[in-house]
Amino acid sequence: MSADAVMPVSVVIERRETDNQWDDHLWRPAGVLPRADLERGKLLAEGEGWTQYYGGVLDIELFRGETDGYRTNLSQNPPLVYIVLRRSADAEVLEFEPFMATVCPYEAMSYSEGNDDVVEGVPMPPEVMEWLREFVALHHVDRPFVKRKNKRQKGKEENERGRQPHPGRVLS
Repeated sequence: MSADAVMPVSVVIERRETDNQWDDHLWRPAGVLPRADLERGKLLAEGEGWTQYYGGVLDIELFRGETDGYRTNLSQNPPLVYIVLRRSADAEVLEFEPFMATVCPYEAMSYSEGNDDVVEGVPMPPEVMEWLREFVALHHVDRPFVKRKNKRQKGKEENERGRQPHPGRVLS
């Protein structure tokens, strides 16, 4: 499925020292910037216990069918760009690398379930926020809530396949 709108952003990732007994550091997204063509792994800033690197460029893709999620994000204070970091195959440059950027909190949540990905939101830059607001204003359609009807229940005399039960078996 192709996106209805795309905006490239540059991702800044951070390596931070921790007091954890199993890991001496952790990686997390630190921010997004307008697209910059820098060398992946370039040192951008450092301080006591932390270092920020240029992670690369990712596309934020927007889809007409996901405007509910975008509206939810825009209602938050502040709205966020969610970055998914994944272990890098080239750990000599960066141990984790940006894998995906999204502005849909529901999509981000699906990446946080049961794997080693790091998923965190970073503040949304003003130019991304304006672009997203315009997209939602243009494409959002309110859909009324429709309650699902219950499926017809089978009688106690029928099993799942519609057959009569075995004569020696009692259904409860």
